[in-house]
Amino acid sequence: MANQAQRTEMPDITATSRFKPRGEPVIHGINTIGLWSLYIKEVRRFLKVQTQTIWGPAVSTLLFLVIFDVALGRAGREVLGVPFPTFIAPGLIVMAMMQNAFANASFSLLAGKIQGTIIDLLMPPLSVGELMAGIVAAGITRAVMVGAAMTVAVYFYPDVTLTVSHLWAIVWFSLMGSAMLSLFGLLTSIWAEKFDHNAAITTLIVAPLALLSGTFYTIDNLSGVFQAISRANPFFYVISGFRYGFIGESDIGEGSRAVVQAAIGLGVFNLILAVIVYLVLKSGWKIKS
Repeated sequence: MANQAQRTEMPDITATSRFKPRGEPVIHGINTIGLWSLYIKEVRRFLKVQTQTIWGPAVSTLLFLVIFDVALGRAGREVLGVPFPTFIAPGLIVMAMMQNAFANASFSLLAGKIQGTIIDLLMPPLSVGELMAGIVAAGITRAVMVGAAMTVAVYFYPDVTLTVSHLWAIVWFSLMGSAMLSLFGLLTSIWAEKFDHNAAITTLIVAPLALLSGTFYTIDNLSGVFQAISRANPFFYVISGFRYGFIGESDIGEGSRAVVQAAIGLGVFNLILAVIVYLVLKSGWKIKS
């Protein structure tokens, strides 16, 4: 009877325990600490080699400006009412941003798969959306840093005048372009099994789309077929919209209404691309298998 009384008087340990019952999630909502940690990890990764990831791309892109200015910008040539160097400078800036956003996002999961450290990204208590958001946000951050470095370099280049005409266009198209390539880079990182696959996508898809997007010319100079192909290229709208933010003119269409429509279209396109990347990442294809 005494033992029975002691058992009845003992407190219920499970009732007073600080731990959640088995199977009940501990983290509710967004894991902000985990998301922030992943983001900082990705940012620190490319900042450790910032000479290669930030300043190197800015210098190489600046060389494009020098070469094309010398080759095509002589005799006071003007495009869309501005000197040729001023015309191509915004396109070069946002093109460098997009390419570096892709390079950053396409490295994360691929390096983990090759080095066998992919478990470091899959084991932490991060949802699929949080994992995707951290990698994409880091890619956008690198793109913004490259864009800032490139803008400073171009600002002191002779014959280039960068004046803000429409700030919203500069911010929106730069972020949409960086987000688009970060998402595409993450999708490439999921698919690729070695660095050669990543390099093939960069060489055969990203670089041609960037160079054939109206960076160095207006698509009005193209024939009907090639002009239609250019209008199917999302890079064209990013570059032309970003340029519109500086010079107030674009070859997207007549007036600001066409630019606004392009801005909305890019937002919808990125939303669809984000859903596709989310579903592929959630399936575990080529990651968990």
